Amino acid sequence: MTLNNNTIFHTMLIICAMVLFPMQPLMAQIEEQDIEEAVEENDVCYEATDSIVEPTDEILMPEAMTAELDSLLKEWHNSKYLTLAGDCDDAGNLEYDTATYIDRLSRLPNVMEMPYNDVVRKFIDQYTGRLRRSISLFLGSGNFYMPIFEEALDAYQLPLELKYLPVIESALNPMATSRAGAAGLWQFIITTGKLYGLEVTSLIDERRDPIKASYAAARYLKDLYAIFGDWTLVIASYNCGPNNVRKAISRAGGERDYWKIYPYLPAETRGYVPAFIAANYAMNYYREHNICPAECLLPAATDTVQIRQNLHYEQIAALCDVSTEELQALNPQYRTPLIPGDSHICTLRLPSAAMSRFVEWGDSVYRYRRDELITNRKVVEVAEVRGRRGRGGGRGTITVRRGDTLGAIARRYGTSVARLRKLNGLRNNDIQAGKKLRVG
Repeated sequence: MTLNNNTIFHTMLIICAMVLFPMQPLMAQIEEQDIEEAVEENDVCYEATDSIVEPTDEILMPEAMTAELDSLLKEWHNSKYLTLAGDCDDAGNLEYDTATYIDRLSRLPNVMEMPYNDVVRKFIDQYTGRLRRSISLFLGSGNFYMPIFEEALDAYQLPLELKYLPVIESALNPMATSRAGAAGLWQFIITTGKLYGLEVTSLIDERRDPIKASYAAARYLKDLYAIFGDWTLVIASYNCGPNNVRKAISRAGGERDYWKIYPYLPAETRGYVPAFIAANYAMNYYREHNICPAECLLPAATDTVQIRQNLHYEQIAALCDVSTEELQALNPQYRTPLIPGDSHICTLRLPSAAMSRFVEWGDSVYRYRRDELITNRKVVEVAEVRGRRGRGGGRGTITVRRGDTLGAIARRYGTSVARLRKLNGLRNNDIQAGKKLRVG
């Protein structure tokens, strides 16, 4: 199975998704109230909206646009797996007249409305200017992630242009975490993620799983569309929650046009939809602005295997000729190097060559340095305090338990078999359960 083998990979992905993520939400019916309660404030939109917010020239950018995105190259998952083409001649940005931008946006093969205005233009200028190197990285990452997004959206018959939402949500970084604790490519908060079937524990965070999170996001977007019936309002509510959008509609006198309720939305949401339109523009018209795509070095050919017992990355790396860093890049849902297969079935993605070696080694992978790397003990004995008063009342006396041996007792109390025999006048190592035994 390969990410660039469209026929095999995409078909298998849909089949797996239909089994794991049925078309109806996991809860037999996710009510509108459930969505609002779980996603009251879905990301960083915690701005008070009890008073009318007047439009200003200052627009709060989405969090993923405010970071120094070029520094992504310095992070391990990008410095190792994304590289800017050395033969790409960046001649600098080109700017165009208003008519050209209007024409290009109108020619995008989208269901969703992509209008032009001064606010949208500001975000286009950001992506093609200050953040142009970031667009290069997004284009490189997109070679790996976009097919996953498209399959999830298509499975729920949603507009495929929604695949650019993670560009402004997470900068296509599966390890991204917002100030409000939203995580993963689609930036789910814990409550919303769990509502849509994403497990979050100390060992697993499925919000970072590209496939599972994409199908969860598709279901969530479909539910939001059932509430508003307008994709632009869906985008807005994905950012700040349906309750804030409903408040804005009410304050706008019942208007259900995003650009008419615009003044009443939280500051970041006022920039969110224009940023989404600009991301669609930049990801489609990057050549016209002399932007060179980065090369994605993540392995094109990958396979998955179901793990049914605990397994450590170092066990896989040692026997399958794959680095722990690459394992983390391909499996960002695991928060530690331990895959908790003992808890439930877990999915492991490996480069195809490494998968062949994994299959060849079989159970030897699980046995390799197991006692050293898998340290969660299932049963432990509690050592008794040496020299404590035993139940029989004598100092340093214990009662022999069923199954005890003289050697085991000697180890437990830090002494020797010879000393125990001497203290207790024993001629051999035979002891009986229930008898008293001096240990010190």
